[in-house]
Amino acid sequence: MEKLTLYVGTTCPFCKKVESFMEEKGIESVEIKNIDEDKEAREYLIEKGGKKQVPCLFIGEKPLYESLDIIKYLKENLA
Repeated sequence: MEKLTLYVGTTCPFCKKVESFMEEKGIESVEIKNIDEDKEAREYLIEKGGKKQVPCLFIGEKPLYESLDIIKYLKENLA
């Protein structure tokens, strides 16, 4: 399976929604990076994803945006 990295923001309610889902399902294999606390993570998100939108799940090098799409992916592949 490709490496999964979730980019989140501190106060983003959509990020909290995804993080809560992961907690409920016991999903711990996804690395979480907070772009408000990690400048390098923010720069990577903008450079590779093309925008500063969170939440963003990188599946390998491919970004997936929108909390419901991310939850659907996690449900189908990890939960």
